[in-house]
Amino acid sequence: MGTLALAAKITHVPSLYLSEFDGPRKGTRQPAIDGLKEIGRRCRELGVDTIVVFDTHWLVNASYHVNCAPHYKGVYTSNELPHFISNMPYEIPGNPELGRLLAQSCNEFGVETLAHDATTLAPEYGTLVPMRYMNEELNFKAVSVSALCTSHYLNDSARLGWAMRRAVEDHYGGTVAFLASGSLSHRFAQNGLAPQYADRLWSTFLERMDHDVIRMWQNAEWRDFCATLPEYAVKGHGEGFMHDTAMLLGALGWSSYDGKAEVVTPYFGASGTGQINAVLPVTPQDGGSIPAAQASSAEGFQAVTRL
Repeated sequence: MGTLALAAKITHVPSLYLSEFDGPRKGTRQPAIDGLKEIGRRCRELGVDTIVVFDTHWLVNASYHVNCAPHYKGVYTSNELPHFISNMPYEIPGNPELGRLLAQSCNEFGVETLAHDATTLAPEYGTLVPMRYMNEELNFKAVSVSALCTSHYLNDSARLGWAMRRAVEDHYGGTVAFLASGSLSHRFAQNGLAPQYADRLWSTFLERMDHDVIRMWQNAEWRDFCATLPEYAVKGHGEGFMHDTAMLLGALGWSSYDGKAEVVTPYFGASGTGQINAVLPVTPQDGGSIPAAQASSAEGFQAVTRL
């Protein structure tokens, strides 16, 4: 019925917003902003009506959650970095119908998920920042999925991604994009050192690790990447414990996925963290069952909680 037309791993660093304003940071994140705008352009070209964001700034301690209110509008200040994102206006149409379908499918696949369509809950900045640049003319509806999961297994997040693809392709009558909104390595600069690391990684070790990951993505070495993801999430300080990435790859077929990532915005450092905008081409997958590597016995997945 429906179509998953585009999948991408994207940045949402708050310095994107800061770089809009006069001062020493003005224009410094323009390449990343341009990358998000390019992904938005491709979504429009593909006829996408709704963007589903796996948001690593939405922290949850039990169950998975889907924010699918009919409409979002307000003014946002980050409680984490109020000197970077302060009084940022936002407006985004929502999609309650799709949100409910996503949650229903996840529950049918054994992943406890709740949809919130009658809620005052606002999206977090992992959704708001990308939508600011991808959806300036409100071309898309948006649904936000919790992806800072403190008590969850990565294999469940992969199953969630697969279940959400099934919801789109089997039950939804439109065209959808999935975005994993989060960094690669996510070790912030130590307090007091942030200005020195504004455009750098915290360590050479993390930077080399990230470059190895990008190489694997570009070479379609997904079996190797999926096997190393649990350890990478820990040793690489993965944002949201890399649940957004597990969700995205689950939707694409996990280790059976064979697409080669296209880097839209080259890798860059931001406050010690590693960032990228990369499109992962959506390839056909057998919709009859969960890919074998996404089952609860998936290699490497049993040791996957960060906490």
